[in-house]
Amino acid sequence: MTTSAVTSLAAPTGAAFAAATPTLAELTTLRVGGPVGAYVEAASEAELVDAVRAADDAGTLVLVLGGGSNVLAADAGFDGVVVRDARRGIDGAGDDACAGASLTVPAGQPWDEVVATAVSEGWMGVEALSGIPGSTGATPVQNVGAYGQEVAETLSSVRVYDRLERRTRMLAVGELGLGYRTSVLKRSLHDATAGGGRTWGPTPRYVVLEVTFQMRLATLSAPVRYPELARLLEVEVGARVPTTRVRDAVLELRRRKGMVLDAADHDTWSAGSFFTNPILTEADAATQLPADAPRYPVTDHTRVAQIGAAAPVVDGVVKTSAAWLISHAGFDKGHTLGAPASLSTKHSLALTNRGGATAADLLALARSVRDGVRDTYGVELVPEPVLVGVSLD
Repeated sequence: MTTSAVTSLAAPTGAAFAAATPTLAELTTLRVGGPVGAYVEAASEAELVDAVRAADDAGTLVLVLGGGSNVLAADAGFDGVVVRDARRGIDGAGDDACAGASLTVPAGQPWDEVVATAVSEGWMGVEALSGIPGSTGATPVQNVGAYGQEVAETLSSVRVYDRLERRTRMLAVGELGLGYRTSVLKRSLHDATAGGGRTWGPTPRYVVLEVTFQMRLATLSAPVRYPELARLLEVEVGARVPTTRVRDAVLELRRRKGMVLDAADHDTWSAGSFFTNPILTEADAATQLPADAPRYPVTDHTRVAQIGAAAPVVDGVVKTSAAWLISHAGFDKGHTLGAPASLSTKHSLALTNRGGATAADLLALARSVRDGVRDTYGVELVPEPVLVGVSLD
């Protein structure tokens, strides 16, 4: 039996209440949001759990952040405790005997570094998820996906702090209730059933502590299933190519769309895709969408037979493109209401801060786009970021 292992640990030490309390604008990729009541950087799991438990005991709102890439926070700020997970580390091992690799990562670890490690080690299953900003802990919450791949395919388990039961728990992938950009973790924000009889927010009932993935040993990628990616790679859909080529191509596609963080590029001062792609019944799609609107099969990545295999299609529903609906409802790239907030100049699905924008500016733009699509097509766009102290209603 041959095994290979990689361990990368660079966790900061001595984290506690920060001497200088940053604003939410300093902690999020949208760069908006006011002051916070208190700020904690957790350098260990114990510090993270203790900070959340103490806030809950005091009846104080708590916001747990990783990379801050999926948050739109109020200009007035957040009168609670912001806990930032500053832990880093990648602990993985590949086993030739089973042609698999196991990888355990603390929630605060930047996600793209995990993908880069997997590709460099010859571990297949996440290469199409390159360039996605934010922390590893956010990936099961959102069931992060891109270019035909979802983390649902490689997730094994998630260790969490359950704020309701006040204890740490291990949740197997089958307990996560994963779906398109959702999970029971995320749904606990708004669904009392998932929340154990109540709703939570702006941090879910379950605070992700650690994520374990199972991957395949392979230097060739999973079959390329996304036509745009296949075109850039100059291969047919379904082809397998070196995972390094897939990673490079995905990063190139994301850069073209302003979806790879770059401080000098205001198109990346965003929360990524602001709205999820709508899923409609076939009957609703037939009556609400024009003939030329995109229609994609909805696939269930929790039922993939093995890593790299095709996800089965869900009958009776179709997915359409939020970006297509937005642009065809009259909102072009770069669209603005006059404030320093606009749709990205590269991709109409991202709302961006052109410099000096406020949360109010971004919300006004989001409402305008949402209402315009609803008025044109009768389709309600659902925001993807966590809204802290603000609402689109």
